[in-house]
Amino acid sequence: MNTVLFDDDLRENLLPLTFTRPVAELRVGILTIAEKWGKRLNATLSYKTEAYLSAKYPERAADDTIFINGACLPSEALVQSIKSLEVNASLLSENGRLIAKRAARFDDESENETKTQATFINYPEDIFSLNGEEIEADYDIVTVNRNSQELSSTNMLLGKGRIFVEEGAKVEGAILNISNGSIYIGRNAEVMEGAIVRGGLALCDSASLKLGAKVYGPTTIGPHSKIGGEVNNCVIIGYTNKGHDGFLGNSVIGEWCNLGADTNNSNLKNNYADVKIWSYTEKRFRNTNKQFCGLIMGDHSKCGINTMFNTGTVVGVSANIFGSGFPRNYVPSFAWGGAAGYMTYQLKKAGETAALVYERRSKSFDKVEAGILEHIFNQTKSNRFWEK
Repeated sequence: MNTVLFDDDLRENLLPLTFTRPVAELRVGILTIAEKWGKRLNATLSYKTEAYLSAKYPERAADDTIFINGACLPSEALVQSIKSLEVNASLLSENGRLIAKRAARFDDESENETKTQATFINYPEDIFSLNGEEIEADYDIVTVNRNSQELSSTNMLLGKGRIFVEEGAKVEGAILNISNGSIYIGRNAEVMEGAIVRGGLALCDSASLKLGAKVYGPTTIGPHSKIGGEVNNCVIIGYTNKGHDGFLGNSVIGEWCNLGADTNNSNLKNNYADVKIWSYTEKRFRNTNKQFCGLIMGDHSKCGINTMFNTGTVVGVSANIFGSGFPRNYVPSFAWGGAAGYMTYQLKKAGETAALVYERRSKSFDKVEAGILEHIFNQTKSNRFWEK
């Protein structure tokens, strides 16, 4: 069965993380949402997303297709309901949001609609809030009928829980507590000496925890990321470095980001009030109704040493932040500067940096990637208030 993951209006709520990817490419737990659906349905997936992303994430057409909302997290019951869909039938959430439909074309009207319970990623803060549940659910899928590699005797393992170490992973001289959540160590990942981990933790393929790192779960470190210092309940999507000391809490960081040494973020206001963060859809600060919320950072953004982020800071795509003091709680895409003010990080320079960063990971910053970055640069021009 042809299966397509579609974006709906929730994509706008999830900016800046979805400037550079379909919603289903967001990581929560061990896997991306697309990987979750692919494994549960045993299907190869394609995407129905924004036109400027379609060259990288194309849609595959067929006469009979199941369209699934890319912001919806799969469950066993939901998978069975979707598999049972008849042609021209739809599955809706209890509040009427489309979960899935079976049709030849996405715009075809459904002849039959059924409502059921479903969990959606509605806002960026849902990613770290739901991460613990998703680590456990993904652990079941990823490790089923498989045996973990033996954990080295140099480590101290605390508690009665679950730990899985993939082939090629290196874990030496660490303290690993599995009392409150599972720990998954991906293929060729590394936990260096002195690291202290309290699960749940998903350390994905080829990611590493640096010497003496302190990680509180539930936390996900995406593929090819390098993490040091103190991290608490964060999701790092992948290909991102926080290699040195500094605190990161209740945050979601995109791909190709770099946090300079001693970068810190606040995840709790001094008055313990609920945190408000910038909303791209409402063009104002939105109440998250959460007491803990840290940093939301889009792809390709960087910050210099000793950067300090206020509670609930949102940073767009390809921003470069440096200097003393706290930058604003909302940093637009392609901003260059900090508390003292901003200028525009010009597209050519941003592309040159991206190409160098990709090369370091043996990847190519090609015309498709450059086209996506150019579109975002033009799309976000109105957000750069200093250009007006």
